[in-house]
Amino acid sequence: MKFCKKYEEYMEGQCQNKKLPRVGLKKLKKILKKCRKCHQSRSVVGLSADNNNVHDSSSCSQHQCSVCDGSFFPSLLKEMSEVVGSFNKRAQKLLELHLSSGFRKYLILLKEKIQGNHIALVQEGKDLVTYAIINAIAVRKILKKYDKIHYSKQGQAFKSQAQSMHVEILQSPWLCELMAFHINLRENKAKNGKALALFDGCLLVFNEGKPSLTCELFDSIKLDIDLTCSICLDTVFDPVSLTCGHIFCYICACKVASVTIVDGLQAANHKEKCPLCREKGVYESAVHLEELNILLSRSCPEYWKERLQTERVERLRLAKEHWESQCRAFMGV
Repeated sequence: MKFCKKYEEYMEGQCQNKKLPRVGLKKLKKILKKCRKCHQSRSVVGLSADNNNVHDSSSCSQHQCSVCDGSFFPSLLKEMSEVVGSFNKRAQKLLELHLSSGFRKYLILLKEKIQGNHIALVQEGKDLVTYAIINAIAVRKILKKYDKIHYSKQGQAFKSQAQSMHVEILQSPWLCELMAFHINLRENKAKNGKALALFDGCLLVFNEGKPSLTCELFDSIKLDIDLTCSICLDTVFDPVSLTCGHIFCYICACKVASVTIVDGLQAANHKEKCPLCREKGVYESAVHLEELNILLSRSCPEYWKERLQTERVERLRLAKEHWESQCRAFMGV
């Protein structure tokens, strides 16, 4: 079965009970089909023009296509934004429900009308990951088709642009959280003597003491997320993901963003850059990776205990410095 048909069947099945945005493969293929016909007709004109030693200036170049520039990329960008927005929103609600307790959990269940039982949460998480991956494949395939028709690399360039605009779904911090969520569930079930055969390819691995989240998915897609903080060069502690997708320790991120732990990353100046990709404005909407924090604390108990002690001392020192500076400013000293 061709992927386009498989994709449409999957999305139709998902959309029976949920209104989920999708990548309009059929519509985008029609645009490319029209563009292909345009190329073929112009190629014939260009061939006859070459025979008559006449240059056809109206022919479509490899790097610019009036047909696609006006409809293909804007449509795809809009659909990608809607898909990643829906995925992030649903994943955030699911993980909030899983981590909440007591009256707060009851309020979330009442407001969002979500089933709170364990099986329902696992199935929702599985559906979310599948939704993310199949849409990522759809985007990859349609961009490959674009490059094939135009004999260009504009599709690859668009993918890089989408990553900088944070509409690449595999870049979402909530996907990392869902991976950690499934590993945590699997370990909990194993402790209780019940096997959980869900995303067995999703693992926390250590290579020379350096941890990473890895997940082998269908259609040759493999996720490999490094969990070493590039600032302190140690395993991320109390991890946060910036909007660019890079993960750091919370205190390290605050230091680089030139804010105190009291004010938090939301107080960061928009001009502050990610230390890795140098992108601006990535701190204000940073996501705390709670599930990943739980996973690492269970997997590295000795390191976590030691780091927790030093972190407490550091946080107290930073908080003390902050309030002392506030007092001096208030007193006009």
